[in-house]
Amino acid sequence: MIQFNLNHKDPHSKARAGSLITDHGIVETPIFMPVGTLGTVKGVHQKELNDQVRAQIILANTYHLFLRPGMDIMSKAGGIHKFINWDKPLLTDSGGYQIFSLSARRKITNEGVTFFSHIDGSKQFFTPESVVDIQRIIGSDIMMALDECTPYPCTRQYAVKSLKITKNWLERGIIQMEQTKPLYQHSQIFVPIAQGSLFEDLRQESILFNNQYQSPIYAIGGLSVGEPEEDLYKYVDICTNVMLPGSGRYLMGVGSPRNILECIALGIDFFDCVLPTRNGRHGIIYTTQGIINIRNKKWKDDFSPLDEELGLVTSQVHSKAYLRHLFISGEMLGSQLASLQNLTFYLWLVNSAREEILKNNFTIWKDEILSKINRRL
Repeated sequence: MIQFNLNHKDPHSKARAGSLITDHGIVETPIFMPVGTLGTVKGVHQKELNDQVRAQIILANTYHLFLRPGMDIMSKAGGIHKFINWDKPLLTDSGGYQIFSLSARRKITNEGVTFFSHIDGSKQFFTPESVVDIQRIIGSDIMMALDECTPYPCTRQYAVKSLKITKNWLERGIIQMEQTKPLYQHSQIFVPIAQGSLFEDLRQESILFNNQYQSPIYAIGGLSVGEPEEDLYKYVDICTNVMLPGSGRYLMGVGSPRNILECIALGIDFFDCVLPTRNGRHGIIYTTQGIINIRNKKWKDDFSPLDEELGLVTSQVHSKAYLRHLFISGEMLGSQLASLQNLTFYLWLVNSAREEILKNNFTIWKDEILSKINRRL
């Protein structure tokens, strides 16, 4: 059985420290989940995720895994944990955001969503029920409900219609979840996603609707889709004010180190984002002293460690000059090392946040650390 325990609340903000207990291990929150869309965190081996990054949970995507390698292979492999050799918790997004991003290549109705594969153009159809079945075959610990992610900006009329569909899909998904069982001898949970665009009453309506269905985790979707940063914080605050206090809160697709710390202060427990690996592949590196563009000429003869304070092998052994050489030379190792550093930094950041929450010092620490890590070096 999967359950979320709220361990401590910061007295000066809405920040929380909690624990998600799963059959594949305990996840201590607040936590960042590296994105492994196709069953791989780009450029980072599972052993590195475990030993250096110290990831407690990773994320994969239903839409992408459904298309490739397909559910026949996933079933024969015995589920995703065996397929990718990962024995810790794993979450699968429902594919709603990926279908949203197809825009011109999909059609949404009350029944489900018709879309065309980005791989071969084949016509596909997802329903709330089929997405549950697919995630049963994948075998993730945390399964996300199929939702429609509203674009930004959107009209109130569109947001109302979209929320009605998302609520209908959630009800159907829950029924399908109750009528099916896990396939691989470990527990799975089904997580509702709140939508409502940037309309306060619709957001509250969505949250209250989701609250009636018991889940260890509830998610907030449809943010970090292009809206101003101040709106992100405003609507996270609105959502956490009405979310059930004893359950985990997952803000989907967020974000930068600043976004994460500010949203921890607003009561969020779970985060995921492609930013650390995507930026790493482009030479943007997060360190405990600030942000580095490793391609800049200033690093050409800087033989100091990449990030001595993290105290990790890769950060200490490889110099900034060497990493710049790898990027300028087009060597794959550069992207790998930068991605590894960024993920290690993100996990260090949320683990440090947890420690400060437990010490009732989070707010002071947050302001101090942001002044350091947001600097451009």
